[in-house]
Amino acid sequence: MCGRFHLITPWDQLQLRFHLASLQSEQASGESLGLQSRYNISPGQPILTVISDGKERRAGFLQWGLIPSWSKDPKIAYKMINARSESLAEKPSFRTPFRRQRCLILADGFYEWHEEAHGRQAYRIHLRDNRSFAMAGLWDRWLSPEGEKRYTCTIITTQASSTISRLHHRMPVILQPEVEEAWLNPPEQAPALLQPLLEQNLGDELQYHPVSSLVNNGRIDEPACMEPVSPFDIQ
Repeated sequence: MCGRFHLITPWDQLQLRFHLASLQSEQASGESLGLQSRYNISPGQPILTVISDGKERRAGFLQWGLIPSWSKDPKIAYKMINARSESLAEKPSFRTPFRRQRCLILADGFYEWHEEAHGRQAYRIHLRDNRSFAMAGLWDRWLSPEGEKRYTCTIITTQASSTISRLHHRMPVILQPEVEEAWLNPPEQAPALLQPLLEQNLGDELQYHPVSSLVNNGRIDEPACMEPVSPFDIQ
């Protein structure tokens, strides 16, 4: 699964790497949001995503936790932070966004927890060279009875690579750069064409290290969350 991640890569590097035309800094609520380093991103928060209109890629912020357009209760978002890649075409919450509303969710690392002798230990997982990457995502628009629009998203997960399967059996789909454009292609796509894109991921390039228990608290968002700790510091 993926329940926490971080994004500290500067905007100019993200813009170059992901070929971004603009940054839409308005949330659906109308609250202005600037791009800043995030060390401990949690469900329910706005996260940087990329969509395409077929001509250019645009970056903006969507709430993490999908609310399907047909849902009567927005609290369902807390159960929809992840979507299993194997069942996207069948699940009512995901099958329409899978065909029509795909996005990239930008990150440069994520966290996972593992039960060990001393207790539950957090690990930071990242690519070997610490570069930024795109997690495959889906988005949707929900309209409340009062007319409020909410734009939300979910991170697609797959079976963990052999590198990190010791920590957890699931991991986010980290797309190969060469398939990102096909994933974003806005016209409706058949699941049979999309599913192979999710299988071309960067899981074998991941590595990890233990981090402080600070990351356990979603209200703590500081560099210390992602810094390595030695085995002697783990209590």
